[in-house]
Amino acid sequence: MSLLEKLYGPFFDPHNWATVITSGQDWLIIFSLVMIECLLSVDNAVVLAAQTRVLPTLKEQEESLFYGIWGSYLFRFLIIGVGTYLINFWEIKVIGAAYLIYLVYRFFAARYHGKRRQRKVRNSAAGLKGRKLFWTVVAQIEFMDIIFSVDSVLASLAISENPVIVLIGGIIGIACMRGVAEIIMKLMRRIPELEPIAYILIFIIAIKLFLTIPTIDIEIPSGIFGIFILSIFALTIIIHFVRRNKNKEQN
Repeated sequence: MSLLEKLYGPFFDPHNWATVITSGQDWLIIFSLVMIECLLSVDNAVVLAAQTRVLPTLKEQEESLFYGIWGSYLFRFLIIGVGTYLINFWEIKVIGAAYLIYLVYRFFAARYHGKRRQRKVRNSAAGLKGRKLFWTVVAQIEFMDIIFSVDSVLASLAISENPVIVLIGGIIGIACMRGVAEIIMKLMRRIPELEPIAYILIFIIAIKLFLTIPTIDIEIPSGIFGIFILSIFALTIIIHFVRRNKNKEQN
């Protein structure tokens, strides 16, 4: 048996698929994997929503997430097959953390130079010859999926060794995560305060990601961290509407 057959053979076994789809016990496992995927992907959703903001229209932002989700499914299929080797790829987390910090620096540097400077930066980026900017954002989405998928795949394989179960759970979980990203993206358009808050959270996410490398090995529970992120967003939204009501009363 070749290495490819050993890694990806179960995906092409009709009997394996039939057994999983007709098994109530396997669907309970899949449901638990979806929950884990959603918890592990809250920080991913925040990053993706912030990345799409560079695109000028809501339609393009949603379209970039649409293309990104299909790339995520393809990558998830490929990466599950070699999931047992992912534990050795801690370097990808360092690269991911550095890239997230760069995104934060770029955002706040633009704000520091003023709205006029920020507008010039965005307009020059938007003029990258048609769809070049769009596909750049899609590529960034795929890159961040690679970074965040490491933890998701490893956590899923720890629950079930059947790659079909892991793949189904991952597919449903990714779809849910994209839904969360779209909600955050739309909220950012309505509530301006959420955008800088999102980048502050991205910096915290980068630190969290870096802390998980083997040399440091500090793991913040995903459930607690997800609640923290959602709480920050909820608090920002509450403050926004309280300020808006006060301004209405004063006027």
